[in-house]
Amino acid sequence: MTYDLEARIIELMPEFSKGQKKIAQFILEHGEKAAYMTALALGNSVGVSESTVVRFAERLGFEGYPEFQRALQELMKSKLTSVQRVELSASRINEKEVLKSVLLSDMDKIKQTLEQIDENIFNQVVDEIVNAKRIYIIGIRSSAALADFLGFYLNMILDNVKVITTSGISDIFEQVFRITSDDLIIGISFPRYSKRTLKVLQYAKKQSAKIVSLTDSKISPLCKYSDYVLICRSDMVSFADSLVAPLSVINALIVATGLRKKEEVAKTLEKLEEIWDEFQVYEKENR
Repeated sequence: MTYDLEARIIELMPEFSKGQKKIAQFILEHGEKAAYMTALALGNSVGVSESTVVRFAERLGFEGYPEFQRALQELMKSKLTSVQRVELSASRINEKEVLKSVLLSDMDKIKQTLEQIDENIFNQVVDEIVNAKRIYIIGIRSSAALADFLGFYLNMILDNVKVITTSGISDIFEQVFRITSDDLIIGISFPRYSKRTLKVLQYAKKQSAKIVSLTDSKISPLCKYSDYVLICRSDMVSFADSLVAPLSVINALIVATGLRKKEEVAKTLEKLEEIWDEFQVYEKENR
């Protein structure tokens, strides 16, 4: 459901029953907590039955509570501060089982991504990468590592890839002002979404460039400007973002592009191996 959930709740407030108004008020005031409560727990917190909570979700237009909860989680992810993330993680993760909890959560995000990602769109994105005159990649803050990883490997396959660096807002536009309709830009952003990334995509849209976004949901603000969207599930384990699933999708893009250009890749790697050996880039194993 793509409309603003909070606005919808406020709009329907006069029509809610007494119990539903309690739920609505709790969500508006403590949405970050409500997003991760079961229907039973939410009902207990406000003094109503579990069935009242379910009917509340249905009244908002959702098929059931799980769908409503997912929408609320998506909404909250973009609003939580780092401090709130730490507080939330304390209630979700047992300190004695951090390793297990985080790894299981990452596995679940990859599984969800595999189930939800559109393979046809993925293949179309690979086509755009292969056919673009120039490829720009932008990722800011925690997404910068993903942008650098994608750029590093695409540069081994293609000779027209530029990762946009982010020393300042004016510098960003100086790097993309020549973008045209023959070019492709790949934007990467997850909650909390980067305004600078959005502004660059907005500019690229005005120049009629093809736009690909890697983001976490269909209600992500990046979708507004994108021709292709690859949904990759992310999570807020703490103040640090869990970006394992997006990295897996990026890895798949690299592999798929490499397979389309396998002859060029083979020649490039052969040349690079000679350079690496000559200048002792890697430590040689003694066998």
